Formats: sequence, structure tokens, C-alpha cells
Amino acid sequence: MHAIAKTTLILGLGAFTLSACDVSPTDPKRRTKESAATGALLGAAVGLVTGNDRGDVVTGAILGTGAGMIIGAELDRQEAALRASLPENGIEIVNTGDRLIVTMQQDILFATNSTALRPDLRSGLTRMAAHLLEYDASDVLVIGHTDNTGDAAYNQSLSERRALAVSEALMDSGVHPDRLRTSGRGERQPIASNLTAEGRAQNRRVEIVILPRG
Repeated sequence: MHAIAKTTLILGLGAFTLSACDVSPTDPKRRTKESAATGALLGAAVGLVTGNDRGDVVTGAILGTGAGMIIGAELDRQEAALRASLPENGIEIVNTGDRLIVTMQQDILFATNSTALRPDLRSGLTRMAAHLLEYDASDVLVIGHTDNTGDAAYNQSLSERRALAVSEALMDSGVHPDRLRTSGRGERQPIASNLTAEGRAQNRRVEIVILPRG
């Protein structure tokens, strides 16, 4: 197929798929549908690069749609299960369509300048570990963040040690270490202004990123 014709076909498939998957933010299956759209476009792109005719592009789109729907449906189920099991205060769950990001504010995990998990607040991580054991076809990235108070090098080290403490708590509850990676971002990735106490509190956090295996 001529390159221009292939490009026209994939753009047409993309427009059709995205319009078919236009869903409300409150739709409990929104990520399944959005992942189907993304999978269709990626599959069609593979067909565009590797195929020789219109059928290759369409077949790639169909296969990509199926793969995207599987991942999206799994993430929808995991998101619902997490929301049912984790406390709402201080914990945010975001489903991006290809991963789940569970953000825990520092104040529900650690005392100021400490890397020791508060014993009275470990239950959230215990429930998190139970969820990861139930949904085990995923890898997990634990990322520590701080505000910009104090020395940047100290904040970097603190974020790394806090991420490691959370990872070790998950392992203590049965999550296999091969599934876990840790990273510290220090003060480099704020999500709110560091000019206010409220903003700094939001920036002091640990993110648990759940990445389904494709």
C-alpha cells in the first residue's frame, strides 16, 4: 500500500476508534475503553510500519484493540478494588489507562525527617500488599518525593530511603522483591507550590506505581 494511503487509513481508524470510545469521566469502564482506543492506534501503527497492504493495518488495529481492552479492564478492576480497600484520607488513586498511581502523603507514613514507617499507620501498606498479591501480573515502582525545605542533596537521600522503606514493608507482607523497584526524586517533581505549607505537604509523598505486564 502506498505510504500516503496507509497514513490516511490509520488516521481514519484513529478518528473512528477515539469517537467510539468517547466516554464520561464517571464511567467505571472508562479506562477499558480508552485503552482499547490506544491499543487500536498502536496496533495500526505497527501494521503501517511492518505490513504491505490495507489488511495488515486493519489487523494490527484489531489486535491492538484487544490487547488494550484486556489491560484497561484489568486496571479498572484493580482501581475499584483499591478504592474499596484503602482509606480515603491522604491517599489518591489515579488510573492513567496504562498504569495505576497510588499516592500516599508523607504524613500518613512518616514523622518529619524520618524514614521509619509509623507503626500505627502501616495498615494501609498491608492492604496495599494484599492487593498486589491478588493482582500479581504487574510490576511496581515505588517513588519517594519531598518538598524543597532544606538541602537538596539531603532531600534526595531522604526520598530514596523513604521509597526503600515502603518497598521493604510491601516485601514484609509477601510481595516478591523481583516485582519491586524504588526511586527517589527528591524535590525535583513537585505537584503543588512549595510556597505554602499546604503545597509542601502535598509534595511530601510516596507514589506506588502499578505497571501491568503486557
